Amino acid sequence: MSTESTAGPAKIRLRHLQQAKVEGRPFTMLTAYDQFSAQIFESAGIEVLLVGDSVGTTVLGHASTTASTHQDMLTFTGAVARSVTRPLVVADLAFGTYESGPADALRHGVELVRAGAEAVKLEGGAEIVPQVRALVDAGIPVVGHLGFTPQSVNSLSGHRVQGRGDAAAEKLVVDALALQGAGAAAVVLELVPAAVAEAVTEALEVPTIGIGAGPRCDGQVLVWQDMAGLSGFHGKFVKAFADLRGQLQAAAEQYRAEVGERRYPGPEHSFD
Repeated sequence: MSTESTAGPAKIRLRHLQQAKVEGRPFTMLTAYDQFSAQIFESAGIEVLLVGDSVGTTVLGHASTTASTHQDMLTFTGAVARSVTRPLVVADLAFGTYESGPADALRHGVELVRAGAEAVKLEGGAEIVPQVRALVDAGIPVVGHLGFTPQSVNSLSGHRVQGRGDAAAEKLVVDALALQGAGAAAVVLELVPAAVAEAVTEALEVPTIGIGAGPRCDGQVLVWQDMAGLSGFHGKFVKAFADLRGQLQAAAEQYRAEVGERRYPGPEHSFD
């Protein structure tokens, strides 16, 4: 969103994202899992913070997001929600918390809202329409997630671009329309050819949020550790806007050296 458009509302709401789509103004989403990153991103004007199940692979040391638990999501959602006032806070429903049906999705969605989430995100297309409807009917905003869906990494045979070929591209559009029809307020498109993502964006009235889906989505999202150069991940769709990994290593090396040479702590860091 432009400075003018985001300076007015005290709180970013889903309607502001919808307004941005109508007016053709891209908005930003970053993952956040802790107090300090969330507050920094709020100060930077990031409109949406995603408490992603990627916390499992970026913070907790797991190999896959499928290892992230509902309790993980409650803990980190609470940390982010308590730390900011302006960004829209979206939280992932963890693997295993909604696949069995609407009742399970609703129970876990309610708990995420109680932890501070202002919308929940879940992966899948037409097959999860009942879950989306149950959440929306209960007053819980929903963000969909199509294309590469990390919780299905095993059935998708790894991290692969989705939506290539006419049939696959058509299915993406159909699934996106199904999510919108069920009440989803936005749809994330991950690892999708740019032209296909643009077609989905044009087909939907609700905003799309791209990650590895080209420049024509209504918004963009990245894992913050990738965006800031901390993770060391250099996927094709990632741009590192800083080198936090290098800076943090240099700081740690300097700290170790100064302690070893008794230069730190110095008199200015000591008490009489």
